[in-house]
This record gives sequence, structure tokens and C-alpha cells, in this order.
Amino acid sequence: MKNRNFSDFWPVLLLLAAVSCGQRINKESTQTSGDSVEYSHEYGKNIVINPVETPVSTTKYAKIVGWKEGETPKAPNGYRVVKFAENLNSPRNIYVAPNGDIFVSQARTEKEGEEQEKKNSRNIFESPSPNNILRFKDANQDGTPEIKEVFLSELNQPYGMLILGDYFYVANTDSFVRYPYDKTNVTITGKRQRLANLPAGGYNNHWTRNLVAHPDGTKIYISIGSASNAGEHGMGEEKQRANILEVDSSGKNLRIYASGLRNPVGMDWEKQTGKLWTAVNERDELGDELVPDYITSVSENSFYGWPYTYWGHHIDPRWIDKAPDSLVKKSITPDFAIGAHTASLGLAFNKDSSFKNGAYIGQHGSWNRSSFAGYKVLFVPFENGAPSGEPEDFLTGFIADEESNTIRGRPVAVVFTTNYMLVADDAANIIWAVIPDSK
Repeated sequence: MKNRNFSDFWPVLLLLAAVSCGQRINKESTQTSGDSVEYSHEYGKNIVINPVETPVSTTKYAKIVGWKEGETPKAPNGYRVVKFAENLNSPRNIYVAPNGDIFVSQARTEKEGEEQEKKNSRNIFESPSPNNILRFKDANQDGTPEIKEVFLSELNQPYGMLILGDYFYVANTDSFVRYPYDKTNVTITGKRQRLANLPAGGYNNHWTRNLVAHPDGTKIYISIGSASNAGEHGMGEEKQRANILEVDSSGKNLRIYASGLRNPVGMDWEKQTGKLWTAVNERDELGDELVPDYITSVSENSFYGWPYTYWGHHIDPRWIDKAPDSLVKKSITPDFAIGAHTASLGLAFNKDSSFKNGAYIGQHGSWNRSSFAGYKVLFVPFENGAPSGEPEDFLTGFIADEESNTIRGRPVAVVFTTNYMLVADDAANIIWAVIPDSK
């Protein structure tokens, strides 16, 4: 493999494309209607990686047909699914405030020159990014809010939201800001304060900037995706990218907390160990079953390989002979793989015993794969603060028909209130509530 150029493989690639849909890691992972999946070695703690020399990259964009009247996603027995809100515009992230108010950031990918088929796979209708935050109030916790209002507008692709002390924090794609906030009257009381510039542009599929506060309220963590797929524009374009940043709640002392994370989006604290976990959307164009997305705990100064390696010390073929040895050796193997190209973006741990103990992951769904993967909320059971056992489908039905490439929607953010789960379906412009029958 030494001293070979990636372009040397293209003649072989074209030949293989006629007979293969990509390298397989072990047994095949299949999904038909969104209800049945045979998990392969793309899933789990100790997966077996079969590195590729000649990747076969497949494109398969979804066509969104929406949900018919009376249709909902399917949850396990013991839960019912209702529409919490509909007729929205790209509801991408959800934040549950300490007082129970529910905030929803609405924004979408905006990328010049993008092919229409890919653009259409993201939302059932076309519109500019709404760039606002909505507020909902469900006082009796029945899954039907009594209040819906626009809370903030004229933002720049907002995603992360956070209330801490007397401030309402927002992570726009290019800035970390806060507003003076009156918790009693639920109002913004002063002008916006820009705390930090955040890197924007580049591979603008990775525009989201999530926020989570340390339990003691002193630090805030900001997730930032890469500016490219695998560093193809040069690492000079990746300043502060593919990282989780840490900053004081005052906005001071911004620094890199963990790195080498291609697109970390969902973040939450595992309640037993107190560790920060994130869901990471891995790289494309290495075949159907590479590279698996994952969830992992993150600690200070940890490095997870992007763009040089994946799943530990496996060198990306695009970086053979170029990857720094020191970083290859430093690369940490993530905790748990959750399928290649599943676009695993949302992450939340259950907040009470009405839901099984573990991590719930919003899988937005594939485009760089010959058969659909993701398009569901996946559950990973936890025991003693770590993944334990096989992953399980929790919320399905988002795939309408695999043969015609049609989907009803795409789940992304997952959060818990004190009574139920909320799931943002940003393609169908709906927020779903998953309510235990016991409540």
C-alpha cells in the first residue's frame, strides 16, 4: 500500500462498481420497510473492520412523501406516538428548559451549487432557512402544547440552545451568543452579546453547533463538525473544526476539549458516571459499511482520529503515507458503533424509568449507501454507565418504500421531558411525542 496514489485505484473501482455495492465488514445489514434490520458488525463495542483499498461509493437519495393522515412512527408496545407540533419549517433541534418550556431551533442546510436531488431529500418543501427559535408550553404534559410562539428570529442557522443563570445562550453556525433572560416572564430583556466567533462555511452540511452545560454550570461545551468529508481541502481549513470546544459560561477561555470527531452533534451527560457522551456522524465514500457512525464518551484532550484514521488506528486510504504517526498512535477507538452512513445526529439518555436505561439516537438516514440505513431512533442499552447488549430499534416507520426510495420523514434531535420523549422530524416538519401508556 505504500507509495500508491489514490487515483491508481480508479480503473479497479469502475470494474468493481459493476459487480459490487461496496466492501462488506461481515454479514450484510439490511432494512426494508423501516421495521426490520439485521445488525451487522457495523454495530457494537468490538466490531471487526475490513479496511478497503478500492472503495465503491454509492449514492442513493431519498424522496420525501410525508405522513398521511393518521400515520405516525411506530414505537414499541407500551408507548403511543402523537404529533406534538406540525406545519413547522425544518425543526432541527429541541431544548427542554428547567421550567419545562420547550424550545425548537428551525434551520436547514444552505449550500450553493448543490444538486437538486440531494436538496430535495432533506425537506418535503423548499424554502430558505427560517433561522428562528420557537417556544412551546405543554403545562399538563399530555403531549399537546397550549402555547406556540416565535421566541427569537433573525439568527444565522441556529442549533444549540441553553438557559444558564440569567442568560439564554444560542449557537449559530458562526457565533456563540447569549441574551439577558427573565426566567419568570420568559422574555429576552436586553441586547445580544456575542461571546465567540465560530468557524463556518466549507462543507456546509456540517453547520450545526450544539450546546450542553456542565452539570455544575461553570462550563459550556460546543460541538463543531468538520469543513470537509476527509480533510480534502487541507487541514488549514479545519481550524477549530471536528472538535468539541469548552468555554466558561462567561464566554471566556474558549479551548479545544476533544478533537478528531468528524461531526459531533448530539451531546448528553450519562447519569451514572457523569461522563459527557456524543453521537458522531462519520466520513463518506469508503463503501457501504465504512465508516460506522458511533456514540462515545469524551474526555479532556482525547483524539478520535479524523481525518487520518477511523475506528482507532485504521488509516483512511486517502491519508496513506500522509497521516502523522503521532496522531495515528494517539487515536482512540470509540465506545460503540451504530452503523455506517446512518447520519446519527441526535443523542439523549433516558430521564426516568418509563424508558429503558440507555442512549437514544436520532439517525437522520443515509445517502451514501446502496440500501437505506438509519431513518429511525435507535436505542443502545446501558449498564454501569456503559453500553451493554445489542442495539434495538425504538422508533421506526420513517421509510415508506425502499424500492421507490421513498421516506415519510427523517428523525434528528431526541430529548426527554419529565413525561415523554420528543423527536424532531425535520424533513416532514413535525415534532413527535412518544408517551408511555402509563402516563
